[in-house]
Amino acid sequence: MKQHTRHHPRRSTSGFTLVEMVLVLGIVALLVGAGIVSLTGVLDSGKKTRVKGDLNTLTAALRSYETDNMFLPTSQQGLAALLEKPSSRPVPTNYTAKLKKPMLDPWGNSYHYRRPGTKDKGGFDVYSAGPDGQADTGDDIGNWDL
Repeated sequence: MKQHTRHHPRRSTSGFTLVEMVLVLGIVALLVGAGIVSLTGVLDSGKKTRVKGDLNTLTAALRSYETDNMFLPTSQQGLAALLEKPSSRPVPTNYTAKLKKPMLDPWGNSYHYRRPGTKDKGGFDVYSAGPDGQADTGDDIGNWDL
């Protein structure tokens, strides 16, 4: 006599197990963390590039001021001299200020101006105090870096 055994077909289960889900989430978290770390360097580099562009703008404005007035602003006048008409001599009626508003570096600080310059003895120094916000430290970015 033959015994008949019934075979119950296995049901296929679809979906993910808890272990698979945790593994995938762990990998995603690792990739996001690596992306954030690499993005920080890109943002810092972008800020330094913006400072160099601003320094080119300020240098050009100072040279234009010098051409119009036959002298550069003093350290006491600073970059504010680029925002207003000079009062030391008659100015043409069509004179326009070299800058429309004060410029701030990417860290929210004003740019610095010094004449005569310590880096450029015959000219002037225009610089950002850099990320630390302290002038005349090692992280300053100035027209000497252009």
